[in-house]
Amino acid sequence: MNKVQIVEVGPRDGLQNENEIVPVASKIKLIDKLVAAGLKRVEASSFVNPKWIPQLADAEEVLRGIARPKDVTFSALVPNLRGLERAAACGITEVALFMSASESHNKKNINKSIEETFPVLQEVAREAQALGLRVRGYVSTVFGCPYEGSVPLDNSRRVTNELLEMGVFEVSLGDTIGVATPKQVHEIIGALVKDVTTERLAGHFHDTRGTGLANVVAALGEGLRTFDSSIGGLGGCPYAPGAAGNIASEDLVYMLHGMDYETGVDLERLTEAGAFIQQELGRELTSKVLKASLSCKSV
Repeated sequence: MNKVQIVEVGPRDGLQNENEIVPVASKIKLIDKLVAAGLKRVEASSFVNPKWIPQLADAEEVLRGIARPKDVTFSALVPNLRGLERAAACGITEVALFMSASESHNKKNINKSIEETFPVLQEVAREAQALGLRVRGYVSTVFGCPYEGSVPLDNSRRVTNELLEMGVFEVSLGDTIGVATPKQVHEIIGALVKDVTTERLAGHFHDTRGTGLANVVAALGEGLRTFDSSIGGLGGCPYAPGAAGNIASEDLVYMLHGMDYETGVDLERLTEAGAFIQQELGRELTSKVLKASLSCKSV
């Protein structure tokens, strides 16, 4: 049976877009429930400057409070050496770097041009590896930019290759504003995997226009076997106007299991985690499987 690895990004990429601050205890309980569901890779928080992402200012408290099974990798987003220092002090074993394939989004997100971003990330990657940490990379706006529209394939190819040369073990290719279609996914990922082995690429799709899961199927067809998703469909992008949430972890697992892929995730326990954070936030989340599950239980 084919295996697919899921990287749960809800505690970071999902919650960072919530306006109301979620209590530390709720974040800890959510992460513990995600791990109990069988997820082995969880992006727990971010060590960006708290003034930019107030929701994640409690990263240290959250990481100190969660259970830390040895077979689960907890990662965190870091923008610079200060963020890396804070993450390492919390016992994080994997950090993620981020940048965009389009100049405008990169400047909005990082306040630097693409060219100016490379040396900063290279320094962080070098220091992280010296500390024995694994380094993951995110490339945003691979399939479209909210400011520039279409993004040349060569932009994504260049940024991906630069990150890999820094020693990044995996690059997550992001459809940040949810504009991709399966045809585009086949074309772009099909081109990128000619230069990079599929084991070093992951898909990060948003469901803004309802094509998220279809894009996963297209990426599976190109050989990708690692995908980011967010519990309940939480998420968006603070620097991408109109971007809806990530594909929902519940929906992704349901689809993959129906396609005979093995994920190691218990779907029932995963929906329990979705129901928990939905209740904590006090609003209905977008996951179709979560909604169906709760509807069946109420009958």
